[in-house]
Amino acid sequence: MKFRTLIVDDEPLARERIKRFLRDEAEMEIIGECGNGKDAIEVINRESPDLVFLDIQMPEKNGFDVIRSLNGSKLPAIVFVTAYDQYALQAFDVHALDYLLKPFTRERIHRAVSRARESIENRRLGNLDERLTSLIADLKSEKKYLERLVVKSTGRVFFLRTDEIDWIEAAGNYVKLHVGRETHMIRETMNGIEGKLDPDKFLRIHRSTVVHIDRIKELHPMFSGDYAVILRDGTELALSRNYRERFLELFENQA
Repeated sequence: MKFRTLIVDDEPLARERIKRFLRDEAEMEIIGECGNGKDAIEVINRESPDLVFLDIQMPEKNGFDVIRSLNGSKLPAIVFVTAYDQYALQAFDVHALDYLLKPFTRERIHRAVSRARESIENRRLGNLDERLTSLIADLKSEKKYLERLVVKSTGRVFFLRTDEIDWIEAAGNYVKLHVGRETHMIRETMNGIEGKLDPDKFLRIHRSTVVHIDRIKELHPMFSGDYAVILRDGTELALSRNYRERFLELFENQA
């Protein structure tokens, strides 16, 4: 019996690693791969795969967004692939769902496949559906915002608390995190990072700028009708017209 398998990860090297390891699993039939959450939702709903390897940390629509969007009475078995922080791992444990923590080994992926195979073969997908449906309900009932980010910088990998971030700047397919006198680059879009941050703490003031509200010191009107946002460390940022109304409303409420 073949298990129709879909691989979802925004990193081509990660998808290739999973495919390479799955070549040793005779029952696995790879029906496709997706590099983003939007395509993953379409393929899952259209093809109804038996098993999905689903990356959590993807730009724009992440793995949690994919899970929220699943429909149909028969959900696939899902193995989460993540480099996420501890809160995510605890969520998977609570709902008895399997996950691969990057970087994973051939042996670890073999164990994940064995667990998924057992569930499918013994027709226990009803129980799996209940666990996955429960996770979906939790995700929909309470939006969880990031408290930490995984940052790779100068040969090291570390967790950065989002409260430490002063402001965020767009940089192509990356965003630049400004933390005091330091800057760190992570692969993410501005829309993606904005959606993961607590809107009570972070505010979009420009298409390429998000700022930590607590870092704002002053607001200066400019001749063009725009405003200059002055941070506590003296950094001057532009507030564009498209984001002015929400920003000024915030200032009025705080006054």
